[in-house]
Amino acid sequence: MADRAAVEELVRLQGERVRALKQQKASAEQIEEEVAKLLKLKAQLGPDEGKLKFVLKTPKETLTGKYGEDSKLIYDLKDQGGELLSLRYDLTVPFARYLAMNKLTNIKRYHIAKDFDIAGQFDPMIPDAECLKIMCEILSSLQLGDFLIKVNDRRILDGLFAICGVPDSKFRTICSSVDKLDKVSWEEVKNEMVGEKGLAPEVADRIGEYVLQHGGVSLVEQLLQDPKLSQNKQALEGLGDLKLLFEYLTLFGIANKISFDLSLARGLDYYTGVIYEAVLLQTPARAGEEPLGVGSVAAGGRYDGLVGMFDPKGRKVPCVGLSIGVERIFSIVEQRLEALEEKVRTTETQVLVASAQKKLLEERLKLVSELWDAGIKAELLYKKNPKLLNQLQYCEEAGIPLVAIIGEQELKDGVIKLRSVANREEVDVRREDLVEEIKKRTSQPHCIC
Repeated sequence: MADRAAVEELVRLQGERVRALKQQKASAEQIEEEVAKLLKLKAQLGPDEGKLKFVLKTPKETLTGKYGEDSKLIYDLKDQGGELLSLRYDLTVPFARYLAMNKLTNIKRYHIAKDFDIAGQFDPMIPDAECLKIMCEILSSLQLGDFLIKVNDRRILDGLFAICGVPDSKFRTICSSVDKLDKVSWEEVKNEMVGEKGLAPEVADRIGEYVLQHGGVSLVEQLLQDPKLSQNKQALEGLGDLKLLFEYLTLFGIANKISFDLSLARGLDYYTGVIYEAVLLQTPARAGEEPLGVGSVAAGGRYDGLVGMFDPKGRKVPCVGLSIGVERIFSIVEQRLEALEEKVRTTETQVLVASAQKKLLEERLKLVSELWDAGIKAELLYKKNPKLLNQLQYCEEAGIPLVAIIGEQELKDGVIKLRSVANREEVDVRREDLVEEIKKRTSQPHCIC
């Protein structure tokens, strides 16, 4: 143990030396020499003896070649020592690399507030259906409004392109063009495929006959009988899996939220099977019109080949996952609150314990403690004698809905004055009934903000 401790100390010191050289903007050769020494020292420590640390560090070469035309969304930078690094575009590629490095073949991962992935060899479409169920639950609980999840399969797209006459070398670039159909018209997409990407006009027309279709399981069954598409092995496999997926989605009670959309392509190169994307729907301006999509707020799909790209022996681990568009959701919520002239809540606090006169700090501390013990999210200002107006203004700025006000008269009467910040109405509540009253008022459905 003493020898190991000595080596760990040498590793720490060498690490500090490498960092210092980078800060001093030393030459790349000098830094590489010291990094090599650091790696030799680390090698003496051996493996982590079975301790798996979930750390996703991403060198640039890990990201390149995995995103197709979306590679432009990778941000490159150099540190002080000239080492080329990249900001992660997403966590899927680093997650696949982690699985390969640690020889993991079965894992379920939840990345707080953003990603969910299932890795492992399972029966078809069961994990995929669970991912879509989770996506539905998240979007429903956020109360953002009506939404629709579009699904497709990359194998169907590849089969479709093949029977339409798209050269193999153009599959991915044409896929990226088709993926724009939710933003621009078919004519614009066709002009891009023909004018910019050199696709024959008649081939583009054949693609258009398919990718403008959307529906439910009935469309899947219709395409299974298509005389051309049903003859393509890849497309047939994809359609078969989608039919099975819709069976599971019906059992989960979410089939009405899912649309089979042949224009969904998801431009990322690593997808190999089912793909999906959730969009919020805008209420139509006129009766009879279909709801309009106002932007993607979640997406994902199956990426069975990605882990094998990082495994020295090419061992594949089937994976499927989803990602929630946190930034887009925050932006939508903020816009809606601005339109309603409501403030964004910056705290989960349900009630502020306030005082109406001086020398009531002890009473405020007693009351806030009672509320905490009862599971109420309460707080108070950290001042002995705060002015009542300042306490009320703090609630308005932070979005705290209720104020429990203690005054000399309230103490004599055995009540607490409960104030609604929104409408400024006040009511006296017996102290023993305060917890129940606060819970009743704060249990009403409210915005995620």
